[in-house]
Amino acid sequence: MKLLRIIDFVFTPKVAYAHCDVPCGIYDPKPAQIAAATVVKMVEKIDGLPKENATVEDRNLFVRSVWTKEEHARRCKEELLILWTDFFKAEHLEMFPDLHDKFWKATKLCSKNKQSVDMKAAQELVAAVDEIAEMFNKAKAAASK
Repeated sequence: MKLLRIIDFVFTPKVAYAHCDVPCGIYDPKPAQIAAATVVKMVEKIDGLPKENATVEDRNLFVRSVWTKEEHARRCKEELLILWTDFFKAEHLEMFPDLHDKFWKATKLCSKNKQSVDMKAAQELVAAVDEIAEMFNKAKAAASK
């Protein structure tokens, strides 16, 4: 036990994050949709702040809104990647020949929304995630038949 503590002290363990790769079979596009909607809401808040004579409260809201926008864009990307890599299988490519392209573009939109404050990009992200949610729902319905 003492040896393990020494090893942990010398080589500090790092936290690892992962969706279960059992696979658990629990998949849902809703978290990605909520994250994308949050990005839109944060862009609205940022755009609504005064451009001049900002108060401390305005600056505080700006910082918090930017951080929240970026965090939800990251979450959206993470949730999309889980669906893309764990839920969708080769047989889904027959149903959705553009599946890879849709996911690739959606994840790129996540990155774009982290990098900028752009309502058009935020709305495009919501539309892309909603389209993927539709694909998910169709795939799930086909599997239950």
